[in-house]
Amino acid sequence: MLQIEVKNVFKSFKDVHAVRGISLAIRSGEFVALLGPNGAGKTTMVEMMEGLRKPDNGEIIIQGKTWRKHEKELRKMIGLSLQETRFTEKLTVKETLRLFASFFELGNQRVNEVVDLTGLGNKQKSMTGTLSGGQRQRLALAVALLNNPQILFLDEPTTGLDPHSRLDLWNILKNLKEKRETTLILTTHYMEEAESLCDHIIIIDEGKLLREGKLKDLLDKNNRNLDELFINLTGKTLSDYPYSEK
Repeated sequence: MLQIEVKNVFKSFKDVHAVRGISLAIRSGEFVALLGPNGAGKTTMVEMMEGLRKPDNGEIIIQGKTWRKHEKELRKMIGLSLQETRFTEKLTVKETLRLFASFFELGNQRVNEVVDLTGLGNKQKSMTGTLSGGQRQRLALAVALLNNPQILFLDEPTTGLDPHSRLDLWNILKNLKEKRETTLILTTHYMEEAESLCDHIIIIDEGKLLREGKLKDLLDKNNRNLDELFINLTGKTLSDYPYSEK
């Protein structure tokens, strides 16, 4: 079953053509990696799927609904975690989650569930200002999961984390993936993250879709791994670029 359909979408900012005629389809339950070098249009494309930006032309359909006509319904279906999520530092982890849960009229039971799911049990009484980078990202993921989203958007969720914290977050997402109840759209500049977590790979550059499909179907004797495929398609490596882009 199709979860998201992107049909010939364009988006420009003054003289910058950020997205140029991208069409793609994401199926329910898939974990999808959206890859692209700095300036590729990746973030703009995701923001349009999230309903944060409007396409200049084209259409984005989520479970048969559009942001123009069904914004309130779609907001209840998605969860998102940005690369740098800031929280009120004088609230505890549990208080922060209760605050966000109240926006969805959710009770303490769901708060406890996401605390367990993200491994924050021993930190629920800690002030958010005392959390490590990895713990903050787990809290951001917990907030994004509160409303049991059908679609989860994660923007660079492990950037800047140490290897142990990165692996912790991967394991949380792998456990979520096993349930096959959530569709994930992940932006990352760690190739091993995309390979480890995602069923489907989408590579874009200069606002255009270059290649998409299951990783095993994308690789061949000239593209033995995702790094080689990306370099051969774009002439660039992800690790060369800090990610602050449209």
